[in-house]
Amino acid sequence: MATLVLSEWPWRIVADLARVRNLNTWVVGGAVRDTLLGRPVHDWDFAVDRHALRLARAVADALGGAYYTLDAERGTGRVLLTAEDGDQLNLDFAELRGGGLREDLLLRDFTINAMAIDEADRLIDPLGGEWDLACRLIRATGAWSFCDDPLRTLRAVRQAHQFSFTVEPQTQAWMRRDAHRLAASSKERVRDEFIRLIELPGAILALEQLADFGLLRFILPVLEGLGEVPQAWPHRFDVWRHTLFVLDNLEGVLAAATGDESVLLALSDAPDHVWDDVRSTLGRFASGIGAHLAVEVSSGRDRLVLLKLVALLHDAGKLETLSTDVGGGIHFYGHSRAGALLAEEAFEGLRFSAREQARARCIVQGHLRPGQLGREPAVTRRAVYRYYRDLGDAGVDVILLGLADHLATWGPNIQKGRWHRCLEIAEMLLSHYFDHYDQTVSPLPLLTGREVMEELELAPGPQIGEILEAVREAQAAGEAMTRDEALIVARETAVGSRMSAES
Repeated sequence: MATLVLSEWPWRIVADLARVRNLNTWVVGGAVRDTLLGRPVHDWDFAVDRHALRLARAVADALGGAYYTLDAERGTGRVLLTAEDGDQLNLDFAELRGGGLREDLLLRDFTINAMAIDEADRLIDPLGGEWDLACRLIRATGAWSFCDDPLRTLRAVRQAHQFSFTVEPQTQAWMRRDAHRLAASSKERVRDEFIRLIELPGAILALEQLADFGLLRFILPVLEGLGEVPQAWPHRFDVWRHTLFVLDNLEGVLAAATGDESVLLALSDAPDHVWDDVRSTLGRFASGIGAHLAVEVSSGRDRLVLLKLVALLHDAGKLETLSTDVGGGIHFYGHSRAGALLAEEAFEGLRFSAREQARARCIVQGHLRPGQLGREPAVTRRAVYRYYRDLGDAGVDVILLGLADHLATWGPNIQKGRWHRCLEIAEMLLSHYFDHYDQTVSPLPLLTGREVMEELELAPGPQIGEILEAVREAQAAGEAMTRDEALIVARETAVGSRMSAES
């Protein structure tokens, strides 16, 4: 039996605490796999023959961690620790299932996760997981694996992509057979597993596999049928293929804009110079963009992962808005509005928060706005203000998505003038957001509602809000820089409102 040297901390402390309590414990699952792969271990799983929750509490006390009961009935608990380097570690403790260690391992998802290490550092590998690691294979532990937990189908795709492994043929067949079981799974669990996949670099390759295995339609049914929707010039692909290219190019745009040189794109066929263009044009916003995308929106999910997910949905409305004219031209009138509703419904279906649903709807509905601004001969400060008034901070996300959309559309046929105009609009909009926020995006108020009522002798009502918005827009446009100028705008707006009502 082979031996494997694990990190002394926290394994030795756990083993010692188990021994003095006359308990048997093993390191199992991902920690064993990652150690064999030479990867850092961030999540530790421990199988305990009994009293797992008591051991977990003792470990939390000994290491100064926080303890949580995950499932009292099944005897599973978690300890949250902070390592010396600041990394957060999860230590999960669970009582053996099936009556013994071997039976417990047989009930796990894949052979590479069905290995254990005992207190003598001996590797226990009843299903040949070490061999499958060497062969870079994802193999289910048995025909029942996906019946027991359909979420394992998503996990198989994610781990294959994460480790650059291949799902072996029999496991693929079982995944296709059991794909429909995802429909009955907890939407929250489906969401969380899907998010983990989307977060990975080059996620489009995993998405293609999800579609191939018949899984994607049970996660985002709104995407079903997009592969049958053709598009007109300058598009080169159907809507689904275009969507994959958008997501891939989005990773490229984000990497270039934030100075990340580690990203390798899987599909993008845009010329190499475009990434230098993005770096040179948007590089000065790198820290701002990075900080913006790192903001948590809800339950640990940040703006970055939501943007990647919304990129998948940005053209979802094209299926129901497809039309052709008498000459055979293809059109998608109103697809951004239709897609916004579909994106919101998709987010709701996966139990995203109301805040996340609203953000998805906003980005999809506004994803054409930068392109529309680019067709104007000049973009005024007033237009910039209205852009951010309508989109809020999601306007930054829309800018980045717009660049990716342009690159996916044109690819190797990119036209210098059009591309540079896209970059010019992006730089201008980002400059206002990051450099001139208080002047253009959200001007500091020169008047309060009470001051408007007192100066203009008006009663409270909706008109006061309309007047304040007119003043705010005039500030952003540079037409009202002082309190006196703001009062002039307020009076003109009030008069105009009264005349309109009288007519």
